[in-house]
Amino acid sequence: MKKTFNIAGPCHQAEHYMLSTQERCQGILELIEQKQYFVVHAARQSGKTTLLLELTRLLNEQGQYYTLYCSLETVQGIIDPKEGIPAIIRELATEIAFNQTLPNQYRFADKVNDSDFNISLRVSLTHFCQQLNKPLVIFFDEVDCLSNGTLISFLRQLRSGYINRDRIPFVHSLALVGMRNIRDYKGKIREERETLGSASPFNIVSESLTLRNFQEDEIARLYAQHTAVTGQPFSSEVIAQVYQQTQGQPWLVNAIAREIVVKILLNDYSQPITLALVDQAIQTLIQRRDTHIDSLMERLTEARVQRILEPVILGKSNGYSSLDDDYQYVLDLGLLREISGTILPANPIYGEVIIRTLSSRSQMDLAATGFPSAAPAYLVTGQLDMKQLLSEFQAFWRQHSDIWVTKYQYQEAAPHLILQAFLQRVINAKGQVSRELASGTGRLDLCVHYQGINYPLELKLRYGETTYSEGQQQLAAYLDKLGCTEGWLLVFDRRQRVSWKQKIFWQTHQVAGKTIHLVGC
Repeated sequence: MKKTFNIAGPCHQAEHYMLSTQERCQGILELIEQKQYFVVHAARQSGKTTLLLELTRLLNEQGQYYTLYCSLETVQGIIDPKEGIPAIIRELATEIAFNQTLPNQYRFADKVNDSDFNISLRVSLTHFCQQLNKPLVIFFDEVDCLSNGTLISFLRQLRSGYINRDRIPFVHSLALVGMRNIRDYKGKIREERETLGSASPFNIVSESLTLRNFQEDEIARLYAQHTAVTGQPFSSEVIAQVYQQTQGQPWLVNAIAREIVVKILLNDYSQPITLALVDQAIQTLIQRRDTHIDSLMERLTEARVQRILEPVILGKSNGYSSLDDDYQYVLDLGLLREISGTILPANPIYGEVIIRTLSSRSQMDLAATGFPSAAPAYLVTGQLDMKQLLSEFQAFWRQHSDIWVTKYQYQEAAPHLILQAFLQRVINAKGQVSRELASGTGRLDLCVHYQGINYPLELKLRYGETTYSEGQQQLAAYLDKLGCTEGWLLVFDRRQRVSWKQKIFWQTHQVAGKTIHLVGC
């Protein structure tokens, strides 16, 4: 069977190009040997299930333990423990029934009364462990699908079994695995809290591990497997570009390769893989928004995600603590990352999709405004007439901003999002907008790329008179970084008592040898 780049479900050695997931999450075998209960959390489609299946197979082959993998995804939405705990027991019973490493004489939960839901899981596991001639290890996958009463009862029964296992047989080692750390599991134990927090009934966890992304050399090793089979190479420049755009997120790494090899080149292995093909594949993934990306973007509507993400769009620094539940939640989702105290999108692809998602409605609504919808309307001798384009945006903003801002959940970031929707609609498929989102910068830098020419812009909210001078210095530095000599600084003045005549203006200045157009909005 020909191997492929996998973008759906766990990887299997015989079917997919893959690397050992244990390299990206070390220390699990030691925790199992020490009889520990622990957590593994990582973002969606980063290889968690592949890791668990790999470990289950390895441990069963080594023969020191009986090891079970059990997904709790089917229990999602069952909040009443009277129904949820029996559902978990049935999932375990199914896994045991079809586990070929367990002798047939072992029975699970055949004498348990479902009405005793507060102890039935613990009792079932105790009776089962009592029968076994080797210690039992369980990997519970998708645990964060559980909620409220079912989650609380599940955790409490496991904890009870753990603390009494010196007297009563119970699971040797156990892992709870999901997207989030256990502190973010949804379950109300006090009415004022929606997460378990410090009152978690599972405070026996010894470690909370995560599954890191691919490093650049690991992407090279993964892609080299395809080269070894087909002879089609991935150059070091291509690998570096994939790493820069994905930051090693496993699904994206595989999706880009699959898009190029299967969709664009149609499995013609004689054609070289170029940087242009990488860019084409990335733009297709961004526009198509496959299930992986779509499910992540659904989180943008959550208030706790907005609280952390909106300042990043604006370049503000809110100084979140690692103890902040919302902050840790967004990092756990894999939506954002932190580098030296700066919060930014987990990778450039996610950053692009975040902005496009939040501004998508405006792109559609702009069709009814009468403004030109394509770049040719603004072209002069093959270049974008930024004076005309941004002057028309100023007119649009003056006329419609009060109404349009109210359409946005992210109201403070609405000016930035509306302008980007305006630009995206103009350049459409014939150009690109690259963005640099990061907390603490005090601005949003973006660059319009159209027909080989770069048009750098900087967006700021007015917080005082110094906003204009600071913005010009910042834009000059951004221009220097891009190797450009001309740029546009847009400053949104949200003060209610200031007239539009004062807010709307156009000035041109020379700063550090750069031409900077100051555009008031």
